[in-house]
Amino acid sequence: MKGLLAKMYDHVYLWDDIICEMHDEYLNKEHNYPWVIGFSGGKDSTLVVHAVFNMLMCLRPSFRKRQVHVLYNDTLVESPLIIEHLKKVSALISDASSKLGLPITVARTTPYPDQTFWVLLIGKGYPSPNMKMRWCTDRLKIKPTSRYVKAQVLENNAAIIVLGVRKDESQSRRKSIEKRTEIYGSRLVHHSDLPGAYIYRPIMNMSTDEVWEVLGTYDAPWGGTHRDLIQLYRDSQGGECPIVLSKADVPSCGTTSSRFGCWTCTVVDKDKSLQGFVGSGKSQYSILIDFRDWLKEIRNDMSLRQGLRRNGKMSFSSSGKHIPGPFTVRARKMILERLLETQDIYGDSLVTMEEIDIIKRCWLQDLTLGEQ
Repeated sequence: MKGLLAKMYDHVYLWDDIICEMHDEYLNKEHNYPWVIGFSGGKDSTLVVHAVFNMLMCLRPSFRKRQVHVLYNDTLVESPLIIEHLKKVSALISDASSKLGLPITVARTTPYPDQTFWVLLIGKGYPSPNMKMRWCTDRLKIKPTSRYVKAQVLENNAAIIVLGVRKDESQSRRKSIEKRTEIYGSRLVHHSDLPGAYIYRPIMNMSTDEVWEVLGTYDAPWGGTHRDLIQLYRDSQGGECPIVLSKADVPSCGTTSSRFGCWTCTVVDKDKSLQGFVGSGKSQYSILIDFRDWLKEIRNDMSLRQGLRRNGKMSFSSSGKHIPGPFTVRARKMILERLLETQDIYGDSLVTMEEIDIIKRCWLQDLTLGEQ
């Protein structure tokens, strides 16, 4: 019995330790750089925001001087249920922070209008992403999020990115965490790709079970519970695609595991997350799975690809095999037509009119220059 009680309360002591450490780091007198929390809406990043919220509520108002930014990235092709949950929780965090006088700003990043998934794929003809050519991660995730962090660095001389990464996630994640050089009392590490940015990983030593224990034990400090999040994981049988800030983080985006991410992701063989939602009764998403599977299927249809790349050159692999260029304009028109048909059946917006206008301008430019 004593052993069972100890196990039950282990996570309580660990959670208290994390809050205490976070308290010390927030009040660090060596610097007052703003915190930017990479918030994906998944279990780990939710736990980090939960911890920061609790820590700030325990401080006197006069001590809450360091600004905290809860930053989430919207690729504009996020899994519908996930982005709905993310926006709902972000709004609750923002409203509660304002009412409680906490120095928390909730911000959303999106790709530039000419760098969205549909503009690049349908407008410029980029082939559907795969493991060897994940052009989507850089344009949709890394650049928008890095842009926000760089603005904070420029304004404050530096910024601290607070991430919910954990050693328990995978062997590659453990190696990535352990190889970084530590500074400022061994809590912060330099960001490899963003000068002036540091990384703080408060929950890196927590196990997956401990994360779920805390989320299941304590209500969300901004109101309500974490039951919706827990149900999302149950329905999808998956995990979140985390905030991506560098190419070193790319393996975590579009892995073969079941993860919440872009519903258009053709890097994975099957979208187990969306399939999980359909299996749990949300049949409206089956039309999205059909479109995504078709998009993956036509990627290597040579009759739909140009011979030259967009730079006008022909490419070959190391073995001498020809590497085709972008989708032809004819193929791009076909993809847009099918996307609009899917949108009509789905009953909600999948592509904006602004994107369609940019797409058509891309077609006109390519046809004017002479499609190869």
